[in-house]
Amino acid sequence: MTAIYDCSVDSELLTGMRLARAAIGRGELVVIPTDTVYGLAADAFDAKAVARLLEAKGRERTSPPPVLIPGIPTLDALASEVPSAVRLLVGEFWPGGLTVILHAQPSLQWDLGETRGTVALRMPANPVALELLAETGPLAVSSANLSGHPSATTAADAAEMLGDAVTVYLDGGAAGESYEAVGERAGDTSSTIIDATALTHEGGRLRIVRAGVITRERIAAVVGEELLEPIVAESEAAAAAGTDGTADVEPATSAGDADAAAS
Repeated sequence: MTAIYDCSVDSELLTGMRLARAAIGRGELVVIPTDTVYGLAADAFDAKAVARLLEAKGRERTSPPPVLIPGIPTLDALASEVPSAVRLLVGEFWPGGLTVILHAQPSLQWDLGETRGTVALRMPANPVALELLAETGPLAVSSANLSGHPSATTAADAAEMLGDAVTVYLDGGAAGESYEAVGERAGDTSSTIIDATALTHEGGRLRIVRAGVITRERIAAVVGEELLEPIVAESEAAAAAGTDGTADVEPATSAGDADAAAS
């Protein structure tokens, strides 16, 4: 069984971080704590590693993972354009539970799946995750669970689902405890996902793709309600999508998709 390293113990933290860095460098998978849920991480610039991540979760290329980054400067390096409203939001909520979908830099040498030219970015508020990101660079990180199962909030939960598909598990304690579970599912502390790609067009507005720990009210307090797309009734949304209103456990991270994962 793959070892779980307790990051509250200095010796295990040092060993776990060293092994996690090495595993990422070899294109392997690691599980890391974030402020929302546990994440399954791979080198964002290693296409084989990203494919391994999707396979471990039981997902297809149509469900590309988001990318966790160590700071706002990396946002400018990975996104082709960062609208002023997005800068206000990340200034308020990063590091934290807000994931932002933007147009990706076309020159990036990576393959996250069928992203349609977008990338979902987040800076997590977790010291272990941020330290690893500072050393490895951007990581493709999806929630550490099998597709269709609840997101893991402990390293043990993640290990039970993912097992030996992961080389290193970093245990940072229970995730999500600093947030109220106000997401779409009972007890859910996943990040809120907003699609900001329409802001590059005149009259474009922000769309909340997934309700999470950062509420619509808090977002509106920063950018104004008029910049957010109107709330669509569940029955109307289901009719528009041609579904019965049910959804997979993790919604979109790229514009237009409805079943991608996010932490």
